Parts: sequence; C-alpha cells; structure tokens
Amino acid sequence: MRQASSSEARKKDTREKIELGGLIAKAGLRYEKRAVLLGALIELRRRLRTGVAERARLAAIGVEAFGRDGE
Repeated sequence: MRQASSSEARKKDTREKIELGGLIAKAGLRYEKRAVLLGALIELRRRLRTGVAERARLAAIGVEAFGRDGE
C-alpha cells in the first residue's frame, strides 16, 4: 500500500513539473538560460508578495494568453 501511494505521489509530482515546463514554453521562454528563468521567477515571487495589483495585472495577461489557445 505504501509503495502504491509513493508511486502515485511521484506521478503527480512529475505531471505537475511537466505542466510547469509547458508554461515556460507557452510564454516563449523555452530557449532562455535556466539561471535567467530562475532569477525571473524569484523576482516574481517577491513582487507577488507585496503587490495585489501586480498579481491581478499578471493574472489578466495569463487569462488572455490562455484564451487565445482556447484553454
């Protein structure tokens, strides 16, 4: 039983990572250096902690991008 739940957790984690990688590709950043991507994400985390308006602005951009693809 423990092995099954561990396997399911690994599958779930793998699926989540694949989806997150898909977001990087969707944003047009597939070929950007990893250090740049990580730095940008760390900076984003800092901005989101302090800015409700920034979160709303970025969410609107994301909704629009998903809408163009019918997602």
